[in-house]
Amino acid sequence: MNTNKTVIVTGASSGIGFAIAKAYLERGYNVVGNARSADGLQTAAAQLGNPANFLQVPGDIALASTAAALFDQAIAAFGKVDILINNAGIFLPKAVGDYTEEEVNTIVGTNLMGFFYPSQQAARHMSANKAGHIVTITASIAEQPNAKVNALLPILIKGGLNHATRGLAIELAGANVQVNAVAPGIIRTPMHGSDEGTQNFLKGLSPSNRIGETDDIVNAVLYLTGSSFVSGTVAVVDGGAAAGTW
Repeated sequence: MNTNKTVIVTGASSGIGFAIAKAYLERGYNVVGNARSADGLQTAAAQLGNPANFLQVPGDIALASTAAALFDQAIAAFGKVDILINNAGIFLPKAVGDYTEEEVNTIVGTNLMGFFYPSQQAARHMSANKAGHIVTITASIAEQPNAKVNALLPILIKGGLNHATRGLAIELAGANVQVNAVAPGIIRTPMHGSDEGTQNFLKGLSPSNRIGETDDIVNAVLYLTGSSFVSGTVAVVDGGAAAGTW
């Protein structure tokens, strides 16, 4: 049986999730990657060089059955789970009156239930092992709303996840399970495109006037999961955007 540590990463097929999965693989971890699309995971695996220690578990992370399958398959393949990265999420900014019922249900499913069910599985498994890390990727706009970006649903749900991180950290402290979050600002990923006007607008959403890189988030995640005395923290990585007005 593989004795290396094992990390589950949701939303692992692209963007921040892919970068996190890649970083752990480079450090010798077993990585269990989840995404809604099996094709997306296969493409990601090919980009990573099809490593034997990258287990693909496709499925809708909003479903309890997907979270259960993630842990069941990870434990069957690698023995135990040491780290859970709740990365899967949908960020859809728009005026509150413009959200459709379908959009609300989809965002709540992925962003909220996609945190709760995997974290529930992790809490059971890691508490029994008396060790583990749970890190959730949230959003800095939930810490400091911005008049330039209408985003009530992300603020509502990601803000709730920031507080849930603190609550779960207290609940699991006695079991030696550390629970933290990383709250990114604008990070350079394919979802933002390459249009110059859009890029300039996005740069202006932080006082540093630049867009962050996926490595900025990866470094924060690696710090948190490498720590032994940090729990209940929301690490904001946004170039200073959540610090206030400027």
